[in-house]
Amino acid sequence: MNCAAILVAAGRGERAGGGVPKQYRELAGKMVLERTLERFLAHPDIDAVIVVINPDDAHFYQAIAGEVEWVEGGATRSASVRAGLAALESRRPGRVLIHDAARPFVSDTVISDVIDALSEAPAALPVLAVTDALLAHEGGRMSESVDRDRLRAAQTPQGFRFDALLAAYEKLGDDSAHDDASVALAAGLDICLTRGDAANFKLTTAEDFDRAEALLGKTDMIYVTGQGFDVHRLEPSDHMYLCGVRLEQDYGLVGHSDADVGLHALTDAILGAAGEGDIGQHFPPSDDQWKGASSDRFLTHACQLLKNAGGALVNADITLICERPKVGPYRDEMRVRVAELLGLPLARVNIKATTTEKLGFTGRREGVAAQAIVTARMPEDV
Repeated sequence: MNCAAILVAAGRGERAGGGVPKQYRELAGKMVLERTLERFLAHPDIDAVIVVINPDDAHFYQAIAGEVEWVEGGATRSASVRAGLAALESRRPGRVLIHDAARPFVSDTVISDVIDALSEAPAALPVLAVTDALLAHEGGRMSESVDRDRLRAAQTPQGFRFDALLAAYEKLGDDSAHDDASVALAAGLDICLTRGDAANFKLTTAEDFDRAEALLGKTDMIYVTGQGFDVHRLEPSDHMYLCGVRLEQDYGLVGHSDADVGLHALTDAILGAAGEGDIGQHFPPSDDQWKGASSDRFLTHACQLLKNAGGALVNADITLICERPKVGPYRDEMRVRVAELLGLPLARVNIKATTTEKLGFTGRREGVAAQAIVTARMPEDV
């Protein structure tokens, strides 16, 4: 293996706001990490990509990059990089790039320049000239001016010959280093500077996200809704699936698949937002391959169609209509499972239950009905 990339994505990114770690916030229909990952997966000189994440975010990650290898990160950036290096140690790539997941606008040129520089030096990083006047302060007062001509602003990816960086980390006494170039410098490595790019900025604050959204033309996005409705009959059984959760009951739902009425209604709602028909068109009950199929497969397919159209889910709201089962004991587990399947923060998934006051087939405890509504952001020209 000639060159591998490690994307560091285990941080919490709370300063950026948004209610989720910043690498999982959306920018014009795609999560930040997804955009960053695409840059490295598409680069012709990179043979492998490993993403270092917090395992608490695995449901976000699986929704956007389930097939790309990930490892568990540590409490600090240095600890996370160590984890990425350990995952690559048996493969021993000649070169490795370390990149912040929150820099989604890195260009092919910046990546290539760092890789090429490793032919001449054991370490390389892209930098920008400092254009603002700089000063030192003490007690709220300027103490001296600083010569900006000697200073550069560091970016990522920072590139290294793999064995050299691994040895540098083995020499590191603790995990307090702010970046990998500092680790390399402390180990005495020669570090080559390459040209950075102003567009390769790191998303840190809410203002950074405003800038990123402006670059991506988010003003061209619109919001659409989709709604779905489904019904399934109840019959004696030892279990049932509802909103992706197995319920141990003495009755179950009848259908060609696993008859998860909640996920079926949600799938139809997403297909509606994407303008892609209904669940029966994509998974006809006449097709034996879907007999007994898990309904999360239908939901995943609908989400992919929405994504292919340039859209992204914003929230989902499901109402279960039944006398039985009692939804309350399972509601939290259902929300968590649906959020995982959709790749949404838990706060954007809602599940309610109601009855028909013992009227109709649900009132007679003959079946369960479900309705769902979703909101999605779509490109205006779709």
